[in-house]
Amino acid sequence: MTGLPENHRQDRPTPDADPDETAPLPLRGRIGDAAASGYWPAPGRYRLHVSLSCPDCLGLAVIHRLRGLDAVVDLCELPDPPAPDGHYPQLGAAYRASAHGYAGPFTAPLLEDGWTGRGVSNQLPEIGRDLARRFGHDGPELYPEWAAPRIAAIEELCAHGINEPAQRAGLPAPAPDRAAALRRLLANLAELEHRLRAHRFVLGEELTAADVQVFATLLWLDLVHRWHLDADAVHEIAGYRALWSYARRLLELPAFHTDLRADRVERRHHQGCRGSEDAGAAVRIIDWSRHRVAAAPRKR
Repeated sequence: MTGLPENHRQDRPTPDADPDETAPLPLRGRIGDAAASGYWPAPGRYRLHVSLSCPDCLGLAVIHRLRGLDAVVDLCELPDPPAPDGHYPQLGAAYRASAHGYAGPFTAPLLEDGWTGRGVSNQLPEIGRDLARRFGHDGPELYPEWAAPRIAAIEELCAHGINEPAQRAGLPAPAPDRAAALRRLLANLAELEHRLRAHRFVLGEELTAADVQVFATLLWLDLVHRWHLDADAVHEIAGYRALWSYARRLLELPAFHTDLRADRVERRHHQGCRGSEDAGAAVRIIDWSRHRVAAAPRKR
């Protein structure tokens, strides 16, 4: 999904730390469609661990609900991390089972193989693709073949065309590229605005994984990046009416709001944030908490 903005990462190494000791272990296993893949889509085999204080993890929870996977893949909700470093000690056993001598960090999301206790993947886009393609037949086809390159392009747009410039636009003044970053951010939001004036969803008239990606990105923009932008910038961002109307439409769907915990997203950001607050913090674009659903508790 979007990936945490660089200056808001809660797992960044300290300047004098050894990068090899602080970098998360990359797990890149994929769920195939046959036993020869090593990981095949057996119902009840996998556990998906997510933190609902992270919008990227929320995106995976949305995919899980859209595809009706409750009976085939356990979705396990992690409590908020005990410290703002974003690490989860309860995932230590799965990480250590995946790499001899690995001592952390233990990050979420994590797709775990319940049969072996090993971590399969902690890569956001790949987990989402495998959940949607390999399990379940309910709900929208989130990754249709025709849309694969377009979804990849939207993922790139969100990561490097929205999150990255939003981060830079929120650097303390007088950062030299702050104004240029804001122009780039607004131009990419304008591209999405243009799409959504013509179509109901980002890629046309069908809901796809691109919409889940954009939803998580807009959530980041309003609940995290907004705190470091000036008021004029936030008013400009809020001026893309088709884009934010689209976000509100998605928010009406149970799959998008049932697991959304806006207060936890903001609290986690404030615990780990190193930046300074700006006037845009007072300009809320969407009330992300308008739907408070007493959902059945996720497994822990």
